[in-house]
Amino acid sequence: MILFEARLLGRYTCVEGLDGKNVLVTGGGSGIGQAIAVRFAAEGANVAINYRSHPEAARGTETQVQRCAERVRGHGVKDVLIQADVGDEGDVVRMVATAVRELGGLDVLVNNAGIQASSPSHELSAADFDRVLSANLRGAFLCAREALKHFLERGGGVILNVSSVHQLIPKPRYLGYSVSKGGMQNLTRTLALEYADRAIRVNGVGPGATVTPINRAWVEDPEKRAMVERHIPLKRAGTAEEMAGVAAFLASDEAAYITGQTIFVDGGLTLYADFLTPWSSE
Repeated sequence: MILFEARLLGRYTCVEGLDGKNVLVTGGGSGIGQAIAVRFAAEGANVAINYRSHPEAARGTETQVQRCAERVRGHGVKDVLIQADVGDEGDVVRMVATAVRELGGLDVLVNNAGIQASSPSHELSAADFDRVLSANLRGAFLCAREALKHFLERGGGVILNVSSVHQLIPKPRYLGYSVSKGGMQNLTRTLALEYADRAIRVNGVGPGATVTPINRAWVEDPEKRAMVERHIPLKRAGTAEEMAGVAAFLASDEAAYITGQTIFVDGGLTLYADFLTPWSSE
């Protein structure tokens, strides 16, 4: 009956302990970030949605963010839109303070914002390498640092880092991305250990190949998509909603005894499917 009544209100309520919580999602305008923001709202959480607007695409970016906010608001919870560059320390300090003030506190931080740049490593510019590390790793650190200050004052909280299978699997031509996600793994583990005795949990979600706008190049090309999916044991790409479901679980009371872990949501990609067929005679 409880689940049925919740569905009438437009909520999943599939996990315990998120109703009424306050959540900040970085990079929440589209893709996995938007799915996470909407899923938390469906669980009854209030959501602050961060986005970074690029001058050359500001109108399109803001339209996506507005749509995300409308979807969040549709679940009857509070939403806040916060423009900030997570790689900029001043922006991050302002963003977290705004989320705390507008939502009335902060219980969960989701470090989702991230970018990637493709280039042969010997041609990769220092500027592009720094740009990826700034958004993906420095940004996650800065956001975590500011959230931790608030969590320590209130007596606990949850940090979720949206990483990638590429924190384990090398990704040639994407050196900055691979390095940033490898760093995120130790960011997750180190913070989890350091703050475990103060009721602060830190975990990661490691998406595999996922149908999102950032992957449009292969998602919308049947031949390229088939090539990607051949390497996945479950033979299909994941959805942003599947990533969001795991994020909601890890932030919930049902995962209260989990910290320092990265849960890979990858259709088995980290099982190294190419080893399914023996490479040598037996």
